[in-house]
Amino acid sequence: MARSKSSANWLKEHFDDQYVRRSKEDGYRSRASYKLLEIDRKDKLLAPGMTVIDLGAAPGGWTQVVSDKVGDRGTIIASDILPMDPVPDVTFIQGDFTEEAVLNEILAAMSDRQADLVISDMAPNMSGMNAIDQPRAMYLVELAVDLARQVLRRDGHFLAKVFQGEGFDEYLRDLRSSFRQVMTRKPEASRARSREVYILAKGYIG
Repeated sequence: MARSKSSANWLKEHFDDQYVRRSKEDGYRSRASYKLLEIDRKDKLLAPGMTVIDLGAAPGGWTQVVSDKVGDRGTIIASDILPMDPVPDVTFIQGDFTEEAVLNEILAAMSDRQADLVISDMAPNMSGMNAIDQPRAMYLVELAVDLARQVLRRDGHFLAKVFQGEGFDEYLRDLRSSFRQVMTRKPEASRARSREVYILAKGYIG
């Protein structure tokens, strides 16, 4: 079957993408690694020995970055609805994060530890219809911050992918009730036409 014009254009854009090429050269599993690397350079999120929860982890681009930064003294719990090839010393929980059983698995894996950082690159399967996609995306980031509020230590941080649109401003206001600083980041590796931005909330106040 012949590919549609839009599909062919996407494939060309993907393989012409400098970050796709770099990820292959640098050994990262996805171009998304460069988004986290850029945010970390600017905001100094990751340090050796940290405990990090990585939501929406597959195929593991962010997990690789976190693993490199926190080292063998760190603790990483990663989760995704999709399977993910193992990353050394990372606990991976496969399942649908919207289900309570998966949340409970993540909490059990924490073993009463507190997290220094919760990161989320989760996104729903996009239908192309904003009236459907935006509420689904906001629901995921709302669940992510609910988890963050359960596991973060005081002064811990939260980073999540969010799509600008309905519910975005209310989400920012909600985060400001729990964190000292809330800001948005648009890494260079994010495609300019994408509505995605990353919300960084620093200094959890409990």
